[in-house]
Amino acid sequence: MNNDTICALATANGVGALGIIRVSGIDALPIVQKSFPVKKLGKQKSHTIHYGYFMDGEEVIDEIMLSIFLAPKSFTTENSVEIAFHGSPHIGKRILETLINNGARMAKAGEFTLRAFMNGRIDLSQAEAIADVIASENEASRKVAINQLKGGITNEISLLRTDLLNFVSLIELELDFAEEDVEFADRKALHQLLDKIELKLNSLIESFQYGNAIKQGTAVAIIGKPNAGKSTLLNSLLKEERAIVSNIAGTTRDTIEEVLHIKGHAFRLIDTAGLRETADEIEAIGVKKAKEKVKNANILVYLVDAGTTNFLEDIEMIKSLLRDDLKLIICATKIDEVIPTLYEKVEDILRTHISHEFDFIKISAVENQNIQDLKNELSSYVEQLKASENNVVITNQRHFEALQKSLDAVHKVKEAISSQISTELLAYELRNALEHLGEISGEVTNGEVLGNIFSKFCIGK
Repeated sequence: MNNDTICALATANGVGALGIIRVSGIDALPIVQKSFPVKKLGKQKSHTIHYGYFMDGEEVIDEIMLSIFLAPKSFTTENSVEIAFHGSPHIGKRILETLINNGARMAKAGEFTLRAFMNGRIDLSQAEAIADVIASENEASRKVAINQLKGGITNEISLLRTDLLNFVSLIELELDFAEEDVEFADRKALHQLLDKIELKLNSLIESFQYGNAIKQGTAVAIIGKPNAGKSTLLNSLLKEERAIVSNIAGTTRDTIEEVLHIKGHAFRLIDTAGLRETADEIEAIGVKKAKEKVKNANILVYLVDAGTTNFLEDIEMIKSLLRDDLKLIICATKIDEVIPTLYEKVEDILRTHISHEFDFIKISAVENQNIQDLKNELSSYVEQLKASENNVVITNQRHFEALQKSLDAVHKVKEAISSQISTELLAYELRNALEHLGEISGEVTNGEVLGNIFSKFCIGK
């Protein structure tokens, strides 16, 4: 880590009541002191706040409140200063320019958090959790990110890694006494430990589907023939006139995406063009897009008009869209427009021809009938993904891939034990497993990985 002192705006760009600029580094106090002559900052205690004027030479830039955090009791573990100013973008720009003239430089994206990691204040998974906390858009994602920030993932991995490291040490010791033909590591106990690690890794890997739903939101494609009520349903779920509703078939020609929050979970609703054969070039593009959206959706909400007498076309369309991992909900729509005898047997007809498991709901989006039932089904899908006994949830793609590599390495170690291969090869496979586990917390990493992770942070964090 270099000895540069860095500065950046820590609050969002734009006009606000207050803005905050952060300064961190070995020269943070003397650099700020040049523009804050009212007090001797080097003589102040840590975690104290001071009032005065921020100066550029003889010119007053703004009236500020200045907070001091002395090493190592700061976020970066370096001497740090936070400057709270009146939230004018121009004032913030002037203060940053002055700090740079005083000897600081602008921070790179994520550099404050990178320094916290490099200085041992947090591990890599906690650093990533900070970005997740900032990006959280619902209660579920906030809770998971906070748990990770508190070290939830690291604690789980560290316990496994520590036990495995003890065996690696014993295996390495055997290599030192290779000529003596001694065995320090109990192979049976090692196999039992690997079973335990395998079980935990599988549990964490399985939690990723739930974690991804929390972090990215669950994609819900609303599909059906023209005039089945897709746009009306979208408007009803969002409780606003988001999509154009018309009796003219083919009104929706592009996909419309909106986010709906249900019980703390985010659902990305995708209203699509009605599925049908069409000579209209623009509408045909919309139909193609609709089918593409289903390929990436977690849930398919297929709408059939309750007044329809022939469901053959709907059935064939549903079958063409199905995947094994796709949650299917079929809604009979417009039940307010037809007598019950016309739609009472719809479910039986569909179940006769569709073998894929599905939930069936009869709705009227116009009258808001049974819309809550649909919301409950959506929420239930996400809740069922959650592993009830696992408090740690994987939301990060990098963690997921490292866990899969770790699991693969554990399988190879178990195979090595069963095959009674040489101690040298067994040691290699064990070190490989340790390395992949260490990638998650950052105990094992490289500059390229760090650069990729921290480049995604905002400047000032």
